[in-house]
Amino acid sequence: MNWLMVEAQNIYEKDPACTSVWEALLLYPVIRARISHRIANYFYRKGHKFLARFISQRSRKKTGIEIHPGAQIGNNFFIDHGMGVVIGETAEIGDNVQIFHGVTLGGTGNEKNIKRHPTVGNNVIIGADAIVLGAITIGNNVKVGAGSIVLEDVPDNVTVVGAPAKIVRRRMKVAN
Repeated sequence: MNWLMVEAQNIYEKDPACTSVWEALLLYPVIRARISHRIANYFYRKGHKFLARFISQRSRKKTGIEIHPGAQIGNNFFIDHGMGVVIGETAEIGDNVQIFHGVTLGGTGNEKNIKRHPTVGNNVIIGADAIVLGAITIGNNVKVGAGSIVLEDVPDNVTVVGAPAKIVRRRMKVAN
């Protein structure tokens, strides 16, 4: 369970209110949600979808964070505060992503067996109550402002805000 300690360390580093890795590990609902999601995702991939959904719904009830067992989540994923977060079945989330309470990574229809939810790149921050809908891509190093509604692809290295979300800042790429 080395990954668990890495996740707890990530929370400790990203949240100034967190006073220790142990506090993150024992008191942050995202840890419980991540453990449950890993278990549910295992059963989902093995074809035990009812059991997977049962696990994810129990986790939702305990944490306020709803992650569909089919969602794919990278490393160092941090949900700050957590309550009201919804992540859909075909969502894909990269590494080092931070989202805040009330965020929805949702679909725009009820079709089956197709990609319906967003793909979020690496090093992304999604502000509180933002809604990201559809089979769209949020690029790497993106910031999505609180309360934004994102309905179209977002390129790398930008900040978007508003409803609908618009680019308000472009960051320069750093040369190596």
